[in-house]
Amino acid sequence: MNYKLLQIFRNTPFGRETFLQSLYFCKTIHAHPVVYIPESDKFLMYFPNDAIQIDLDSSYLTSPKTAKQHASELFDEMGFKPAFFAPRSFTASTLPDIPTNFDYFCCPRSVSDLSSKIGLGHIGPKVRRIIKQAPFPVLLTSPVFKPWKSIAVFFGGSTNARKALQMGLKIAMVSKLPMDIYTLREKKSKGYYENIIKESDLAGPVSQFLREWHYYEKSEFDAMLYDVPHDALIVLGAYGHGVIKDLLFGSKMEKIQSTVTNNLLITGPQCELSLLH
Repeated sequence: MNYKLLQIFRNTPFGRETFLQSLYFCKTIHAHPVVYIPESDKFLMYFPNDAIQIDLDSSYLTSPKTAKQHASELFDEMGFKPAFFAPRSFTASTLPDIPTNFDYFCCPRSVSDLSSKIGLGHIGPKVRRIIKQAPFPVLLTSPVFKPWKSIAVFFGGSTNARKALQMGLKIAMVSKLPMDIYTLREKKSKGYYENIIKESDLAGPVSQFLREWHYYEKSEFDAMLYDVPHDALIVLGAYGHGVIKDLLFGSKMEKIQSTVTNNLLITGPQCELSLLH
């Protein structure tokens, strides 16, 4: 596979944890990490339906003279040949354009707010817009480097949940790690969810790579979150509802992202996936 992951490098201890996490992700799924070291505090990403200006917090410009060296050392530590992205086009002299043709994008839960002000449960507005428009999955890392040993797919039957299941299967295929499915039943039978998978032509790969399918009643949501292994990569779909859909992903995902410290791989509504590519 020639999948590429883009990482915006932050030359700080906090940024090191994020980068180590993306390197581990790439090593596990045999993808190629590519680093962009920002020289200004903003850049543009042109998506098919939106152009998003990312305003970085000041920590992304910390110690620019040592940024490439530190990134290279971390590449070496994880056994990768260093690869850096250099913008070729600029909307303005200090506003580089970052392409959106990567396969994965990795970032902390916020890129525009000072890390000292954010905590678990806060996903910054720019990261939310990226997830909403991105044709690729977005890896939101845990606060510190945390290797994962299994894959936990949250599956509720929606279109984005099916994308998340496809994503989980892709990772299970290449990583050979066990995959579990977690479903919160919405007054529906197990057969309802199994039929969705059959109709999506995913029954074959699910039967091949699934370790266990965990069902919970609606009232057991908190218990379900506790049962997810702390060292699992959680894969889930994001979507919004109603007039606040630009800000919120859906009540369950908001609860998940504010409760668990696992690494999250999120497939948004524009995410394009195939099991074969």
